[in-house]
Amino acid sequence: MAPNSLFAVLLRSPWWVSFLAAGAIALACGALLPSHVAPYAAVGVLPIFGVGCVAAWRQLRAPSATRMQAALDEAGTLPWRALADRLESAWQAEGHTVHRLPGGPADFRIEREGRTALVSARRWKAGAHGVEPLRDLQAAMRAQDVASGVYLAPQGAVSDAARDFARDHALAIMDGPALATLLLKAPAATAARR
Repeated sequence: MAPNSLFAVLLRSPWWVSFLAAGAIALACGALLPSHVAPYAAVGVLPIFGVGCVAAWRQLRAPSATRMQAALDEAGTLPWRALADRLESAWQAEGHTVHRLPGGPADFRIEREGRTALVSARRWKAGAHGVEPLRDLQAAMRAQDVASGVYLAPQGAVSDAARDFARDHALAIMDGPALATLLLKAPAATAARR
C-alpha cells in the first residue's frame, strides 16, 4: 500500500476519523443524489468503514503511551545482560533467529525469512547518539556482507547527521515507540528477570 494513499492515511489516523469520513460521505450521497440512487452510492463507504474497523482493532490492541514510556524508562535502568536478554526474547517472539555477537560494533545478528540484520544496542544509556557508532555498524555490515542494520537508541537524542547517515546507508534507527513496542513483546518471564 502506498504510504500516502487514502487507506494508509486513515490507518494511521485515529479510528474515529474513518467512521466520520464514512458517515459524511453517506450523508452527502443521501442529500445530493436522487433517492433511488443514494443507497447504492452510499455502499461506496464500506471500504472506508472497513479501514475504520481495522484501525480501531489495531489501536485498541496497541500499548498505551504510558506503558510505552515505562518500557523505555525501564530499558535505561537495566544492566546490559538483562537488556540483551529482553531484546533477544522480543525478537524471538517476532519470529527472528537471534545470534549474539561477541564484542565489536554489532551486538546481535537477527534473521527472519531469509533477511539478516546486524543490531547495535550497547549504547542504550547514551545521552546523545552521533554518526560514529553508525559508521562502525555500517563497517561491520560490509565485513559480514549483511544488507541492513539496526541501531537502538532508547534514551537520548539522535543527531540529524546520524539520521541522515542512517538513511543513506540502509540503517534503521529504532527509538521511541518502535523500540518500546519491541521491548513489550518480550515474554513476561523475561521481563521479570533482571
